[in-house]
Amino acid sequence: MSDYTPAVTGTGVRARVQRFGAFLAGMVMPNLGAFIAFGLITALFIQTGWINTIAGTTENPLPITVQISSIVGPLINILIPILIGFTGGRMVYGNRGAVVGAVATVGAMISPVALQLVPISLNGAEVSAPGSIADVGANILGAFILGPLAALVIKFWDKIIEGKVKGGFEMLVDNFSAGILGGAMAVLGIYVVGPLTFWIAQGLGAGTNWLVNQNLLPLVSIIIEPAKVLFLNNALNHGVFTPLGGAEAAETGKSILFMLESNPGPGLGILTAMLLFGPRAIRPTVPAAMVVHFLGGIHEIYFPYVLMKPILVLAAIVGGASGVLWETIFNLGLSGPASPGSIIAWALVSPPENIVLNLIGIFLSAAVTAVLGAVLLGFGRKETATDAELDLEQAKAQSAKNKNKPAAASA
Repeated sequence: MSDYTPAVTGTGVRARVQRFGAFLAGMVMPNLGAFIAFGLITALFIQTGWINTIAGTTENPLPITVQISSIVGPLINILIPILIGFTGGRMVYGNRGAVVGAVATVGAMISPVALQLVPISLNGAEVSAPGSIADVGANILGAFILGPLAALVIKFWDKIIEGKVKGGFEMLVDNFSAGILGGAMAVLGIYVVGPLTFWIAQGLGAGTNWLVNQNLLPLVSIIIEPAKVLFLNNALNHGVFTPLGGAEAAETGKSILFMLESNPGPGLGILTAMLLFGPRAIRPTVPAAMVVHFLGGIHEIYFPYVLMKPILVLAAIVGGASGVLWETIFNLGLSGPASPGSIIAWALVSPPENIVLNLIGIFLSAAVTAVLGAVLLGFGRKETATDAELDLEQAKAQSAKNKNKPAAASA
């Protein structure tokens, strides 16, 4: 379990779901620093970031911002999925599991490009291109699957050969088995897991597009919010809403489609509920996440908190739907994509006549999410005994002990 993730007790369905969510959160929480680095660089240096916006150079970005922003893609497309796969493998089987988990994750990451998967078309709008930022969610989903799975495979192998290797050959067998099994799991990622996660992302985009075409916009949150928690937010936003919204904005000057995924309100509401009523050991990590999310527009920062308490996805759905309903009633929209999805970006791309109502929509969805999130968290009274007693330093020490056990077993 992650240093920051409370253990979950019990054997019921709810406990199992909670345990699974905590495991996924444990793969992400230790890597929040990488998400923050990605978020800060994105918010400051991309073409529509703060520096170019303040300088008035969004059409012709400053050379230094172009140079610095060139690391945004590798950070989110390559580094973060590998870190998640590495962490998932380590949680299952120490450093040995971490290595094969990272190797296997790369297979899923390059699968769309290696297999030249053809993106589906939704009413003439291309959902995504292989290798684009829209595949980030698929990459991270692949890491969630292959990191722990590869570690389980190497753990099972080590149990089979335990005590059967002649003295002096242990290191040779350990290294070659890790290399062979890691490579085999990477191949599995290319041909099985990669295509699976790629089409999951595409399928969610198709479902979202159908709801849009049926004029059921508030119901879109039923797909958007759970998909975001699984890091498929870019697949939906850049792959579906941006091209469709661009076509609408070209005719009317604005589009509500730009607002569906980029609204920072639900995330702010989730973080507010966790700050006030979440596990006590987690609360100190929330304020920094709120700044990165709400001002920096990096929604990925709050996803681990929902994974930690999966029931909170219901609050995000209702809060998101409330915001969409508000936007529909008042015929609101943005003149262009809010990139990144922060309150500042929303203000910058809001038509002057809509800006006040647009910002009210953000805070409305945040308030609804926070209130419902507080109810679902029992206003802090539903905290398990483990949550209440958890101490971060003790958890880190226990985690360090746990990491040493597999290493000793495989020596």
